[in-house]
Amino acid sequence: MDSQYDFLIIGGGIAGLSFALKAAEKGSVGIITKENPNESNTSYAQGGIAGVWDNGDDFKKHIIDTLDAGSGLNNNEIVEIVVKEAKERINELIEWGTHFDKNKKGEYDLAKEGGHSENRILHYKDITGKEIVRALIEQIKAHPNIKVFKNHFALDVITQHHLGEKLTRKDFGIECYGAYVLNKDSKEILKVLAKNLIMATGGAGLVYKSTTNPLIATGDGIAMAYRAKAEVQDMEFVQFHPTSLYNPGAYPSFLISEAVRGFGAILRDHEGREFMNKYDKRESLAPRDIVARSIDTEMKIHGVEFMHLDCTHLNMKKFKAHFPTIYKKCKSLGIDPAFDYIPVVPAAHYTCGGILVDEYGQSSIKNLYAIGECACTGLHGANRLASNSLLEAIVFSHRAYLKSSEGLNKKAYQSNIPDWDATATEAPEEMVLITQSLHEVQGIMSSYVGIVRSNLRLKRALDRLEILYREVEELYENTTPSQKLCETRNVINVAYLIIKFASNRKESIGLHYSLDYKQDLKRGINVN
Repeated sequence: MDSQYDFLIIGGGIAGLSFALKAAEKGSVGIITKENPNESNTSYAQGGIAGVWDNGDDFKKHIIDTLDAGSGLNNNEIVEIVVKEAKERINELIEWGTHFDKNKKGEYDLAKEGGHSENRILHYKDITGKEIVRALIEQIKAHPNIKVFKNHFALDVITQHHLGEKLTRKDFGIECYGAYVLNKDSKEILKVLAKNLIMATGGAGLVYKSTTNPLIATGDGIAMAYRAKAEVQDMEFVQFHPTSLYNPGAYPSFLISEAVRGFGAILRDHEGREFMNKYDKRESLAPRDIVARSIDTEMKIHGVEFMHLDCTHLNMKKFKAHFPTIYKKCKSLGIDPAFDYIPVVPAAHYTCGGILVDEYGQSSIKNLYAIGECACTGLHGANRLASNSLLEAIVFSHRAYLKSSEGLNKKAYQSNIPDWDATATEAPEEMVLITQSLHEVQGIMSSYVGIVRSNLRLKRALDRLEILYREVEELYENTTPSQKLCETRNVINVAYLIIKFASNRKESIGLHYSLDYKQDLKRGINVN
């Protein structure tokens, strides 16, 4: 691969790919993907993308829904920006070849999901994310200014630290010069310089034992940026999707889209009784934090391992048309949604916090941008509203493109960056040590830092994590970097951040629910 790019993108989901298509009109673009561009969190997004589209809807309603889901901890200015720019950005996806389902009148078939007051979700069956990625990759392949490097793994963000300067998180003027990247095929560690580095690495679901995220979702971007001394925020707010398919031994967990409840499915307990009416007036269509916590509570009350999703009363012909992938998956496991309840359980799904950025995706480090799930824009607050994630990604990829392309010709590459120093390192003797460390972290986080937390649980988690941190850091210092080792290291970094932010939050709000602060607060929501 080339050694320098005007724009170096780490990650190949909707945020990174849409950014690349725009940035390529201004300069050279390199995209680093650790597997291939088809494998990203975006590809697993079933439900759709939210936006004010219909005459019966308006910006104010979408803003209020977003603020309500986020318990008022959202950045109001950012919420307004994202909601108002939605239609223009979604139209760009359509122009790039993305298909969304339409009704018999030829109008977009807008769905409704938990927390939304109106039907405003554009979707393509139950594979919306996969359809968006398909369209974007077709455009990417045709563009001469874009080079995609699959099977490459980013190790570290290059800053003044690599020039021998001692940096702290309080320092102003930290600059990003590019990234060190591992070619997984050749095992060579490359120095890739960039005028702009764009983190688009997705989330960190693999911090937990049960997740709907793909196996690549190890929080790489957040961890790399944090080690480079970038500011992070809201890491305590980890969203657990209420309805992953209960299928012991399967990893990752298969998602039963929120759109299924929007279609009319009802949550029931182990004896077939509705229970969400006990917890929220919106019942099965309450926001995700409420539904996930309610399911968790019911499971603990009754000592069972899952709840049920009832689709038996729905029009099954329409159900199959809307959710063909979900229907096929259920049938493959001997579950017929026409006659059988679908067993469901919450699973780690979305990281609401991440690399702190401004309204243009600029992090606290100069020339380092973060877009998509790895970024904390302020849109989500304490809990993400369903189908706002794909929307946030395309809005901020556009805004980051506008900012990063300013004065591009005046920016220069840093010339004196050293090559990666692999002196005195060797291949690890036992990969099982790395694998076991990862499993231990996942166990700690699932047991102590899940849907329900407490000060005691958080302290216990931190104490155990510190031991693993020291072991893995020693291994990292003395062995040749590998993807598995670096992913484990990144998972530990992100787990630490979740614990620390959770420990500092002295209240129960949104996705952070502590037994020590039982009142579930909501901030005042003001909309002009």
